[in-house]
Amino acid sequence: MTAPLAPGLLVAAPRSGVGKTLIAIGLQRAFIHAGLTVRAAKAGPDYIDPGLHALATGRPSINLDGFAVAPAMVRGLASGIARDADLVICEGAMGLYDGASSTSTAAEIARLTGWPILLVIDAEGAGQTAAAVAHGMASYPGAPPVAGAIVNRVASDRHAAMIAEGFAAIDVPLLGMVRRDAALTMPSRHLGLVQAREDTDIDARIDSIAAIIARDCNLPAICASAHATRAAAPAIPTIRPPGQRIALASDDAFAFFYPHLAQWWRAAGAEIVPFSPLADHAPPVDCDTCWLPGGYPELHAATIAANGRFMAGLREFAKRAPVHGECGGYMVLGRSIEDSDGTRYPMAGLLPVDTSFARRKLSLGYRKARLLAPAPFAAAASPLWGHEYHYATIVSPNEGKPFARLSDAHGTDLGMAGHHAGNVSGSFFHLIA
Repeated sequence: MTAPLAPGLLVAAPRSGVGKTLIAIGLQRAFIHAGLTVRAAKAGPDYIDPGLHALATGRPSINLDGFAVAPAMVRGLASGIARDADLVICEGAMGLYDGASSTSTAAEIARLTGWPILLVIDAEGAGQTAAAVAHGMASYPGAPPVAGAIVNRVASDRHAAMIAEGFAAIDVPLLGMVRRDAALTMPSRHLGLVQAREDTDIDARIDSIAAIIARDCNLPAICASAHATRAAAPAIPTIRPPGQRIALASDDAFAFFYPHLAQWWRAAGAEIVPFSPLADHAPPVDCDTCWLPGGYPELHAATIAANGRFMAGLREFAKRAPVHGECGGYMVLGRSIEDSDGTRYPMAGLLPVDTSFARRKLSLGYRKARLLAPAPFAAAASPLWGHEYHYATIVSPNEGKPFARLSDAHGTDLGMAGHHAGNVSGSFFHLIA
């Protein structure tokens, strides 16, 4: 008889910036300390928070994207992590009901998975009104079930009493009041929190956060409020592997790669072989394709430019086999990167593009791409879903063959994007499905 799937909760909030990532990873680690096997997920497109989840739980996190991924596949991915866990803690993005469409919200992921919402409410500058916010979130038309609320940034005993008074008047259980504490902080930069792999103190930091959560929250009641994950068939891969043996750049400069892609490619029989450009490793010669993910190459541009073994090996690899770059990887495949101080560093020169962070401009949002030529991972004109999230600008003339035609989440044509030259392709587009 098949064992039931683990129950889960989705940690969500009225808006960004209320501390839900800290609450989520604190809960994940606190339940690990309590002896549970915890799996994690992130609602929507995000690279940094799942890295923190993975460190907090000791197991890979996964993205559940209701916009770019079909509902059956979202359920399949959620069921997959719930099969080998005691508890699943998923973190929402932005506000509970925010998104490019109704399908891209954290509320929709809760509906698809069956996980109730654990609200995180910011009490700074509010008392009883914190409960009014929770009540509004729970009674919004079409709201998923709300398990309860954790109120964050509580200043004093008197402040806590005011908050408790408000919650006594509503039906949303108050499951925790987290006091202000200097330990409840994480370093950040322009694309969000600093990656877990870059913070040498991160494990101790998460332990400190977990201790605060265990002190200030009712862990048994939170665990008991989780609902069983809705059973679904395993996710069926929609993106074919770009090769049989995939050389995958993986280090602090190239870290933005979705775990579900690796899962799908391995399920299709491919092998993923990580290598580190920052350590001056070339793509392994026994691989038949190379993938350069996004990340923070601009922070390591001097090192990348100086790593001759990596650069020479990449150029040689591109002569005989496909190479694809996403966002940061695309910039490294170009001719140069200019950092925020205006210093220009030469790159691989495999694509006719120069990028700059001295002239920052945010590009953010879901994208639908149609390739203009066949790629190892998709046919020409095949619709691909993904997103853009970068501050770099292209400062070179528009030349060479474009890689794809893009439109946004609402179908607005955004024109041609990226470049394709011989075996090499790339763009700012991050592939999801």
